[in-house]
Amino acid sequence: MALAQSSIDVIGYCAAFLTTVSFLPQAIQSWRTRDLSGISLGMYSLFTLGVGLWLIYGLIIEKWPLILEYTHVCIGLEYPAIKSAPY
Repeated sequence: MALAQSSIDVIGYCAAFLTTVSFLPQAIQSWRTRDLSGISLGMYSLFTLGVGLWLIYGLIIEKWPLILEYTHVCIGLEYPAIKSAPY
């Protein structure tokens, strides 16, 4: 089954979007309760590393669906760390 490049890109955009959106319920709950204790540091660290690697991979293969979404996710991942900093 051969797919056109535009169809493949749509799949990439959808996958990246859903991966990003899947964390919204946790982010909204953390924002409302101001409680980040329910987030596992190990899970968060591994997810952040994985997202960083997806971004690097996207840059290497020059695929905009990966580059755009994972840049967005990396920026979003920094917010809880900044918000909980003791300054």
